[in-house]
Amino acid sequence: MMKQPEVLNFINGQFTKNGQKTMDVISPLDGSIISKLPLSTHNDVDTAVKAAQNAYPSWSAKTFKERVQIFFRYRTLLEENIDELTKLIQLENGKNYGEAKAEVEKSMELCEFAVSIPQIIVNEAQEVSKGVECRIERKPLGVVASISPFNFPNMVPHWTMPNALVLGNTMVMKPSEIVPLSTVRMAELLKEAGLPDGVFNLVNGGKDVVEAICDHPNIEAVSFVGSTKVAKIVYKRATSTLKRCVALGGAKNHLLVLPDANPDMTASNVVASMSGCAGQRCMAASVMVGVDKVQHIIDKMVVEAKKLVPGENLGSVISAEAKARIEAYISQAEADGAKILVDGRNAIVAGKEGGFYVGATIIDYVTTDMSVAREEIFGPVISIIRAKDLDEAIEIENGSNYGNAAAVFTQSGGLAKKVMERASAGMIGVNIGVPVPREPFSFGGWNDSKFGVGDITGRSSIEFWTQNKKTTIKWNPEAQTNWMS
Repeated sequence: MMKQPEVLNFINGQFTKNGQKTMDVISPLDGSIISKLPLSTHNDVDTAVKAAQNAYPSWSAKTFKERVQIFFRYRTLLEENIDELTKLIQLENGKNYGEAKAEVEKSMELCEFAVSIPQIIVNEAQEVSKGVECRIERKPLGVVASISPFNFPNMVPHWTMPNALVLGNTMVMKPSEIVPLSTVRMAELLKEAGLPDGVFNLVNGGKDVVEAICDHPNIEAVSFVGSTKVAKIVYKRATSTLKRCVALGGAKNHLLVLPDANPDMTASNVVASMSGCAGQRCMAASVMVGVDKVQHIIDKMVVEAKKLVPGENLGSVISAEAKARIEAYISQAEADGAKILVDGRNAIVAGKEGGFYVGATIIDYVTTDMSVAREEIFGPVISIIRAKDLDEAIEIENGSNYGNAAAVFTQSGGLAKKVMERASAGMIGVNIGVPVPREPFSFGGWNDSKFGVGDITGRSSIEFWTQNKKTTIKWNPEAQTNWMS
């Protein structure tokens, strides 16, 4: 596998090498070492925050039009470099080419929303009393931070960076230490697009960097995407220092399949949802609740799953530890009495024997007390739970601690509406296995899938990254005076 340059921090417009300890960056495609990453410290975070503070006055003073011009150019650079960016995602994350390219295309769409913000934000003004005007303007917060996960090394940083910067903030970003290469290239393209030094800063590392971001007194807001366990820790730690925080956690998404569902569409959608990106996405199907007589659909799912070939149209999982964890869940389900319809354990790709692959796996006759029914697996695995009717199916979905996504497959509008109203999840799909909202609609779950107020993308993110300034104006001394003036 091709070696990449050593990963460096990007602070005040420059890539900086420090004398800290390093860790290896490993490609999950074949297990080879492709780079080294600096394990940055609290001091490195502080240096980045100071750079962001210094850049803030001039950046926030620019007009929206001036700021978005940079992101017009940056979006064009993403498109011009899409093949390189796609291959970088493949190298560090293990996705297949089509999935990785779609991730960059989504980043481009996120930039398109960011450059539309001047058309969305219109300052409010009203004459509230004779000769008295009130107005509301949205103002940036200052220095903000974003902590991103391994599963979407290009897209998730774009959930936060374009909107936060277009709105006038400056940023410190901490990418996953497992996949740092895409964000390094992002920093290079932002500089090429004309972003002023210090507006965007990149600090690489592990837990120490996350803690330093949460604790830093001059960071005003933090976004986080990762596991629920860590999301809770980050949310509590960041808010304890009086920061705003939105922290997205894990998921256990349920797809409710009714007997009247279109068999071919349902089978292909459910399998694609559970196996896309090797199941390493918080919108992946993890549990299928089959309502009454759906064996004909399950049979078609088995056929679809067997078409997925690791190393060809099914990418790798992120690490040897992830592979072992996922396969342990499958083995435990089998030991608990579930039936393995399609078994993805012990997958080996010829020529990439050191890679981390798990084949598509379908587990039937799962019960709600089994670990595969309750816990986030984050792999290409789906558990099938049988339900006698829709009420029982909704009860099963509601019983999950998580609440990212839920979907129903049916041709009945009335039954679909029942699920839409009663499912305990922030994002609902009807005959869609991955119900990700598109801009300007926002992304965010419920329950243990999200902590904090508001969502991380779309219109909702505008409120998170800004604060309201209210001004009351009176120029006319002859105006009638009353209790309002």
